[in-house]
Amino acid sequence: MTASINDMAAAVFEARSNLRQIAPLRETMGLSRIEDAMAVQEAVTMTWLDSGRRLVGRKIGLTAEAVQKQMGVDEPDFGVLWADYSFCDGDTVPMARFMQPRAEAEIAFVMDRPLTNPDSSMTDVIRAVAYAVPALEIIDSAITDWNIGLVDTVADNASGGGFVLGKSPRRTEDVDLRLCGMIMNRNGEQAALGIGAACLGHPLNAVLWLARKMAAIRRPIEEGDVILSGSLGPVVPIAAGDEFSVEIQGFEPFHVGFAG
Repeated sequence: MTASINDMAAAVFEARSNLRQIAPLRETMGLSRIEDAMAVQEAVTMTWLDSGRRLVGRKIGLTAEAVQKQMGVDEPDFGVLWADYSFCDGDTVPMARFMQPRAEAEIAFVMDRPLTNPDSSMTDVIRAVAYAVPALEIIDSAITDWNIGLVDTVADNASGGGFVLGKSPRRTEDVDLRLCGMIMNRNGEQAALGIGAACLGHPLNAVLWLARKMAAIRRPIEEGDVILSGSLGPVVPIAAGDEFSVEIQGFEPFHVGFAG
């Protein structure tokens, strides 16, 4: 590693603040270890919190087996969700707030209670979830042209951008979260198909993984947190003027537009 954690965190923070892409940290600053990448993400997160930004939850990435194999890892990664990048069904999202956004359809969970035990069970997770809701994650990267390695995406908040929540909350027992089908349309044409099982076999498996991971590093999931559990299908590029609709079986469809 040729640069310090603080120097790398400053580079990511500046890139995100100014919406100016930077070269991969693995190439320009010698970032190579996942532990260092996590330290960079934590340092950037603390800088945002010190500046007054409000954390409202967490996102889980790398939940598809094929993507894990591509990245050479055997578990997901995670990032932070921010209040000022939260959107709702029917909103028009300004493209000017992103650098190179892409869309993923997911299941989000809103937590009714914290999960502080690094040995949490699936029963603990189910009890802690208030409800599930359909979501679209807007992933974005500060790394030029999405030229990311694992350490780059981890350092850059797991390529987190923003998120859109639908308005049809459901209790977890009322929806088949494993077999629920997903259709995402862009400008009236089918852009992605998926299924709940594409997310670690079941979206709640991803939440369990996150609960244990965050408790182990003493950043536990809190009451009221929004958890994006991971993509149910392919990633779709976003351009100014695009209109997206997402339909996940068991939930009402929702819509979001992107304006230049």
